[in-house]
Amino acid sequence: MLTQIKELAENLAPRLIEIRRHIHAHPELSGQEYQTAAYIAGVLSSCGLHVQEAVGKTGVVGELTGQGKDPRILAIRTDMDALPIQESNDLDFASRIPGVMHACGHDVHSTVGLGTAMVLSQLRDRLPGTLRFIFQPAEEIAQGAGWMVRDGVMRDVSSIFGLHVFPSIPARCIGIRYGALTAAADDLEIFIQGESGHGARPHEAKDAIWIAAQVITTLQQAISRTQNPLRPIVLTIGQISGGRAPNVIADQVRLAGTVRSLHPETHENLPQWIEHLVANVCATHEAKYEVNYRRGVPSVQNDTALTQLVEAAAREAWGNDHVQIIPEPSLGAEDFAIYLEQAPGTMFRLGVGQPEQVNHPLHHPEFMVDESAILTGVVTLAYAAYKYWENEQKS
Repeated sequence: MLTQIKELAENLAPRLIEIRRHIHAHPELSGQEYQTAAYIAGVLSSCGLHVQEAVGKTGVVGELTGQGKDPRILAIRTDMDALPIQESNDLDFASRIPGVMHACGHDVHSTVGLGTAMVLSQLRDRLPGTLRFIFQPAEEIAQGAGWMVRDGVMRDVSSIFGLHVFPSIPARCIGIRYGALTAAADDLEIFIQGESGHGARPHEAKDAIWIAAQVITTLQQAISRTQNPLRPIVLTIGQISGGRAPNVIADQVRLAGTVRSLHPETHENLPQWIEHLVANVCATHEAKYEVNYRRGVPSVQNDTALTQLVEAAAREAWGNDHVQIIPEPSLGAEDFAIYLEQAPGTMFRLGVGQPEQVNHPLHHPEFMVDESAILTGVVTLAYAAYKYWENEQKS
């Protein structure tokens, strides 16, 4: 079966590069992926899949039913949206949309998803169950997975696979991570309410800027002294606003930031812990406060058995030298975690690093990929899907 998958994928490789370049040249922002979705739906329909459009606002779902009687559904999720970044690459297929670029590799993700569907559609007589291909919008704003789930894409799904490109891993290599792959990411907003006064007489006022500074310092120090260092927390205040004039004591300050964590128990306790610290600082200086803690996406926790399956598929397909075990999680966020609240799953890293070149990070205006990674991703996903059903039959 692996030989057949590789032959089909290799024959499709030139077409897949065309698809990727078309999507790259026509990027669309989160929630605006209308042309991308229509293009993807057309490719899926041409392969004989049952296609649904406008799922989760601008998402697409393609269903491939095998010839067996197994009722299980395996989902494969890829994302479609681009970023508000002006591309700096000098390419024939560079972004034609000013200020918008596929700087996170979602053009590659979508292409790998389509390639997997194109390969497996030619092998449907070998599939005992159903494959559901989920092409998701709005991952960059961490909204699309929720939209798709609310529209029922995970109904009856038994397991789900996903992937994400990674420029620090060489092309033709796969990165495997057991356990936590990405962090939970939440939004934090804090208002400090003091009392204004003359800048020359601070003792007659309650300086919200000074109190806010102590809140920030206390939060950062408390992480290192009150939280388990083996369960990391990153709390970043990225915005501060307050004050009315240079010679007036500020009466109100707004702090806004992001909070990242890996351990589920730590994630659960963060709102109460933060509010307790803010309350203590403000009480000391007789100031009022308001803490708004908004849950974002949870941590991606890869299922052990499914991760082992993908690792085995990659090793069989490409050899041990092309599989890396990722030792540490990322504190970036990924709304693939929303699907994992519905069914077990795993996400792997697809190496796109180019040899002997500077490989710019994700979200960089000069981000580029080695397009040979597309074939690697398609074969790995398609063979992992086949092994999934093979393993289910054996069990």
